Amino acid sequence: MGRLVKKTARIALPDGATSVRFAVVADTHSQPHASTAERLRELAPHAILHGGDIGDLVVLDDLAKIAPVYAVRGNIDTHARDLPDVLLLDVGDTGLRILLTHIAVYGPKLRAEIARMAKADKARLVVCGHSHVPFIGIDQGLTVFNPGSIGPRRFSLPIVMGTIDLTPTGVKLQHIEAATGRTWLPPG
Repeated sequence: MGRLVKKTARIALPDGATSVRFAVVADTHSQPHASTAERLRELAPHAILHGGDIGDLVVLDDLAKIAPVYAVRGNIDTHARDLPDVLLLDVGDTGLRILLTHIAVYGPKLRAEIARMAKADKARLVVCGHSHVPFIGIDQGLTVFNPGSIGPRRFSLPIVMGTIDLTPTGVKLQHIEAATGRTWLPPG
């Protein structure tokens, strides 16, 4: 994996907030789906997390018009020298720490170095991109969330984004169809 650039950021929550929503996108490849901005406005997220393979960095500028953006560099983002490879996000005083990185899994399993890093840094949730495959799972005691891709279609994969809803009762993860705004569930 080479030498990773890792940063930590704190996401401040509004005073008195008991619930907060994050929108999660990845793999825009310079061409987010035409309905992306509309869907994000409907979701009204507190912040947007981008799991890498941004492409043209104007994508981040456009997302930042909707909500604050926290992003990591993907494997195509060699020009994005100011972005970290790994971003540890502390969500207010909730105790939730998110590890955001582009490549974190082989299939449904966490890469060993990512699992070690997440555990060492006390992250409970690993958010990634890269595969374009929407995924929610648990591996090695860590929750793993890939929002899928809102960029150009790859194979027959859906064009989706994700949400992370933090409420007093816990964390809820889901996928949203970019074209319709409906909840997306895997077939079967």
